Amino acid sequence: MKKLLATILAIAFVFGLTACGGNSDGEISVFYYNFGDTYISSVRSAMDKIFEDAGLKYNNYDGNGNQTTQTEQVTTALAKGSRMLIVNVVDTGSNDAAQNIVNLAKDKNVPVIFFNRSVDESVVSSYDKCVFVGTDYEMAGHMQGEMIGKYLVENYDKVDLNGDGKISYVMFKGQEGNAEAIARTQYGVEDANKVLKEAGKPELVFYDAQNSNKYLVDQTGNWSSSAATDYMNTILSQYSEANKNMVELVIANNDEMALGAISALQGAGYNNGTGKTIPVFGVDATDAAQAKIKEGNMVGSIKQDADGMASAITTICQNFLDGKETFDSIDKDNIVGTWRVNIPYSVYTG
Repeated sequence: MKKLLATILAIAFVFGLTACGGNSDGEISVFYYNFGDTYISSVRSAMDKIFEDAGLKYNNYDGNGNQTTQTEQVTTALAKGSRMLIVNVVDTGSNDAAQNIVNLAKDKNVPVIFFNRSVDESVVSSYDKCVFVGTDYEMAGHMQGEMIGKYLVENYDKVDLNGDGKISYVMFKGQEGNAEAIARTQYGVEDANKVLKEAGKPELVFYDAQNSNKYLVDQTGNWSSSAATDYMNTILSQYSEANKNMVELVIANNDEMALGAISALQGAGYNNGTGKTIPVFGVDATDAAQAKIKEGNMVGSIKQDADGMASAITTICQNFLDGKETFDSIDKDNIVGTWRVNIPYSVYTG
């Protein structure tokens, strides 16, 4: 079904652009914050296929986690005559980077589609040829928290390894200042606690009482598996069943960090398909995470639809190039005002 949908979209894309003379010179320039991000790589693969099937000239740029690099790439692309900017902005900590890109594009009368990494409405609305395609990022945290809470209510005694009547957890945060990371970190715990409280169970307890943040952040801002592996190995060297202070639950802002934690746990003899499993939860439902869930080494994830995001981005791109209404052919239930499209999340537990 997905292949059929992709083929239909590609045919429609080609027809629309050809009919409206859209095959003019000038590339569609796509800027990614980091090629190494697994979820973003899935979006890139899906979008590449649609563009290639349509015979469109496009170019992908890797910001490699550096906003200065990405801004220079945007400037270069516009100087070369780019006719469309599709931007997965690096710096989400303030409006400055995104607004600068909008201003550069506006000077050239080139449309901009921001995606995935949050951009404020004020920035997007400052240019009538700018939109944002993403998710209701708070919803991922709410859905993850509810999933965790329900799992714990059903498996409380099994998860409570030291039998102290409380669940000790670690939270892996992807990036400081990132709206998605902030929401997932907050609601992943808050909503789990709400479910636990309603069931008459104690709230979660962060494993390290000295950590007032109640999370461990990837200092590189890459939401990486290696960061979580390193953190988890350090934790396991001090917190263990033998010491009766074992971390009993792992919550991660994304699947890469969840998988990194699993790697460390497996090295310590857990989550190997036999014996004891520490419940691990992530976000994205990447192929690798789905495999771990099916193997029983990870409990669940919140699916972020890479194909759906790529489809929405390319549809809006076509609309801009064809002179159509910006959100033509976009599900109206996913449109927010005049400035953004939200791609729905779903729970994945295999």
